[in-house]
Amino acid sequence: MCGICCVVTLCSQHTIHDFLNKDLLYLLRRRGPDSSQQLIKTASDLSYECLFSGHVLHLRGLATPQPLEDANSNIFLWNGEIFSGVPVGDLENDTEVMFRHLTLCSSEADILSLFSSLRGPWSFIYYQASRHSVWFGRDYFGRRSLLWQFSNEVDSAFCLTSVRFYSKSSNQWQEVPACGIFKIDLKACAATKSLSLTLFPWKYSCTEKAAEDIFINVLDQVSKDFPKHITLVMNESNLCLKAPVIPLNKTISEASDECPGTNISKISHMVSVETLQGFLAEEHKKKIVHRLIDILGEAVKKRVLCLFRDEDQKTREVPSMTNRKAYVAVLFSGGIDSMVIAALADRHVPLGEPIDLLNVAFMIEEQAKQKGASKKQANWEVQPDLLCPRESCKDLDTKTGAHLSCAVPDRITGRAGLKELEAINPSRTWNFVEINVTLEELKKMRQQCINHLIYPLDTVLDDSIGCAIWFASRGEGFINNQGELTPYKSPAKVVLTGIGADEQLAGYSRHRVCFRKYGLEGLNKEIEVELDRISSRNLGRDDRIIGDHGKEARFPFLDEDVVSFLNSLPISEKADLSLPRGIGEKLILRLAAKELGLTASTILPKRAVQFGSRIAKLESNSEKASDTCSRLKLFSVENL
Repeated sequence: MCGICCVVTLCSQHTIHDFLNKDLLYLLRRRGPDSSQQLIKTASDLSYECLFSGHVLHLRGLATPQPLEDANSNIFLWNGEIFSGVPVGDLENDTEVMFRHLTLCSSEADILSLFSSLRGPWSFIYYQASRHSVWFGRDYFGRRSLLWQFSNEVDSAFCLTSVRFYSKSSNQWQEVPACGIFKIDLKACAATKSLSLTLFPWKYSCTEKAAEDIFINVLDQVSKDFPKHITLVMNESNLCLKAPVIPLNKTISEASDECPGTNISKISHMVSVETLQGFLAEEHKKKIVHRLIDILGEAVKKRVLCLFRDEDQKTREVPSMTNRKAYVAVLFSGGIDSMVIAALADRHVPLGEPIDLLNVAFMIEEQAKQKGASKKQANWEVQPDLLCPRESCKDLDTKTGAHLSCAVPDRITGRAGLKELEAINPSRTWNFVEINVTLEELKKMRQQCINHLIYPLDTVLDDSIGCAIWFASRGEGFINNQGELTPYKSPAKVVLTGIGADEQLAGYSRHRVCFRKYGLEGLNKEIEVELDRISSRNLGRDDRIIGDHGKEARFPFLDEDVVSFLNSLPISEKADLSLPRGIGEKLILRLAAKELGLTASTILPKRAVQFGSRIAKLESNSEKASDTCSRLKLFSVENL
């Protein structure tokens, strides 16, 4: 994880320091606390100037400050992880490896071939000195944040950055679309005193027949939000990046279209763990499930082992009891996604190393909670409550005298999930980190920093999810130490998250609505759209949020091999929305969880973090998720 920034000016009246102020540097340094430095490149004869600012979180190989510069004046900023595609040795740093490969590229096609081969999340900025060009972009899914801003027509300036503070006076910032790689010819732009960007888009197949229509659609989509004085053009050679995943299989068999859910006859609405066993009795189904476990397990393995550890843990030896430290954490609700990720992490994290389970609850008044509780509460919510006595989840609001409760749904299912994991591996130290947030602290931290990280997104949903993830990934809370809750702050620099499971496996309620209205064909189209928009809806925001703590978000469900495997399956193998909630959505993942030894968590219905953590109940109940959130339009960080 790194904070990267580049400022380009084509006009001497506008200095680069007008962009790179102390607010921006503050946010960038929080992302990269291990190293910070800047480099200025001036081409006086061509009238352009570039500033490169790099802020590094050291996670692998030798510590490598950024930006990197070689003897030929090429400059590189990298915020990413290479998990495969380009060889990176155990003691090598992937930033240096990427830079070395880039400097060997002799053509545009070489650069595109290099980035097409990468597997893992990334955003980058590369100054190619010999051609006076700046290249930049994000990976296929947009798992790393990158924002851009264009100045007005007179100033001819341009800025790229991982994160940006919100300011009413500044021009609008936008996320760089994860639709390809961009290039700016600084020599040509300096001559015309205007900015022109060239796009090299992602495609499944770079055939000329299909290229023209796709290029036009991508250009229209990206340029519609551009200022009028900025030009976006397709590269003249129609070059493209090869997508790292295969297209979605939209095959619908007659059997699945006519009679979905006939694998198990007359499944009742009160499903049980035993219900899943009937599916696993099918040899074909069981084979697919085990293939998912293998591929997803490999994705988790790369993400938990690809980081720097102390010497004794490099050799996989069990460290001493007094020196045990968690290097990996999981955003943990006890739901199916986080349970599977935790169970697979347990297979690959060294046994003597704890795993932190980060569980967030927003504390609400006990009376209000009881009043709003449903009388028709499902059994799966009531039973785990026995594992979480209300008395252990209460606090007193010193200002109002009201009793505050943290016995929210995600805390209850989280504690139940902890017991399942302890049953699978009682030798592992599972640090269940109870992170309790009051309304007062929520308002304070949103004003100080969270609003800047969510920006340029601005909806009520962005606020709820962003705030929940920020407090969870910070990792400050309590753990149970021999029966007593003691303060704890997670030292883990890698945070695993289950995002991507719902999008690919029909986990959202909107998927059921779509299925009821349009059948499997409509459901396929909706799932296809989900991954296309995940970069703009979720991933840039989540990367900025988690990165603010000097931690790196890693997304096993968005591993390229995992996505390609799931894309290869027809929808009938992944989900069956004719079945009840808690089994039909993400069916293949529930079956995998059953095979991994999980129990009650395998049939928990989907519950969004804003509801499971109860943040949605803490402030205004009258808002819609898509409304612009006035609470995000607050202050800069200049006084921090």
